[in-house]
Amino acid sequence: MPRYFIELAYKGTAYNGFQVQDTGNTIQSELQKALKTLFRVDFLLTGSSRTDSGVHAKQNYFHFDCDIELDPSRIYNLNAILPADIAVKGLYLVPGEAHCRFDAVAREYQYFIYREKNPFLADRAWLYPYPLNQDLLQEAAQIIIGYQDFTSFSKRNTQVKTFQCRIEASSWAMEGGLLVYTVKANRFLRGMVRGLVGTMVKMGRGQIDSAAFRAVIEGRDCTLADFSTPPQGLFLNRVYYNSEISGFLQPAG
Repeated sequence: MPRYFIELAYKGTAYNGFQVQDTGNTIQSELQKALKTLFRVDFLLTGSSRTDSGVHAKQNYFHFDCDIELDPSRIYNLNAILPADIAVKGLYLVPGEAHCRFDAVAREYQYFIYREKNPFLADRAWLYPYPLNQDLLQEAAQIIIGYQDFTSFSKRNTQVKTFQCRIEASSWAMEGGLLVYTVKANRFLRGMVRGLVGTMVKMGRGQIDSAAFRAVIEGRDCTLADFSTPPQGLFLNRVYYNSEISGFLQPAG
């Protein structure tokens, strides 16, 4: 049976996360309803990356098997059915063994902070009106690259076999008046990016120094990190696949 990847972008403000769960509406449930409305059959979707309630994505994927021949032109019809805060960006026929979660080789997240009240950013960034030393934030971001065990930045009750993550890039920058943290890794733990940002902000405020920041990482204890960072500033920016699969993830024509 043919396998498809479907690429989405969404604003997560109104949703209780990406994948279907018992409580609240999700991105997956809305997409499944739209697919069934359009094609009159049920679709079993597998997600590439979980995002928490209120978190956004510029790119995320599901895969599914379907014996209906799906043409990329149907993207228009799907988008007409979906809510305004969810958009299908692509529909791709891929090899039958391709898996949108397990074949992902890296993911990139961005976290956005703004410094002055702005009603147009309130649901897409974190209002933080306090002084932050960008050099100290950058120092913290570089410290992270030297570690692989991120137990301290994983929320409780996370069912994973390992807390090892390989950080490929970690940096802060000013972009369009926003302070932006970008991090790329082979995998992320539940709550990891928000925990990193919250703890780095403490260093940027001068509340902890680099030695104390390292102590949080090396302590392997999630009570040491700061997870109070709000979800609306976080975006899943991109999901990376190896060249064999990414070659199929190109717009038709």
